[in-house]
Amino acid sequence: MAGGLVLATAIWLAVRWRPFRIEVQGDSMTPALWPGDRALAVRVRRPARGHVVVLEHPVRPGLEIVKRVTGVPGDLAPDGRVLEADEYWVEGDNPVRSTDSRQHGAVPSARMRGRVRLVYWPPSRRGLVGPGRVRA
Repeated sequence: MAGGLVLATAIWLAVRWRPFRIEVQGDSMTPALWPGDRALAVRVRRPARGHVVVLEHPVRPGLEIVKRVTGVPGDLAPDGRVLEADEYWVEGDNPVRSTDSRQHGAVPSARMRGRVRLVYWPPSRRGLVGPGRVRA
């Protein structure tokens, strides 16, 4: 009985969150994520300030990038305008090495694939991905 409940819970979580794996290839998110980190992401419903998200690059379709949400709908973006209902401002934690909203502007939520939740490889870096640095 307990085994069936655990299995049913695992299936429900997999269907609800639809987890997927990513591998970090650049250093735009250091120190939160390093090149070679492998992480687990889950589908994102409503991105929030501080979330680390996987999104499709706004200029290079098909390329996925990892950035931190620093502005949400209603915020005043660094480019001087208010973010609309479906727009988010995303930045890398390492601004010198990041291509992000500072270059290409706000990102619509439709481009966001998921939220990075957990680094699982390498073992020395295993742990949850927290809110980290967030612009006020």
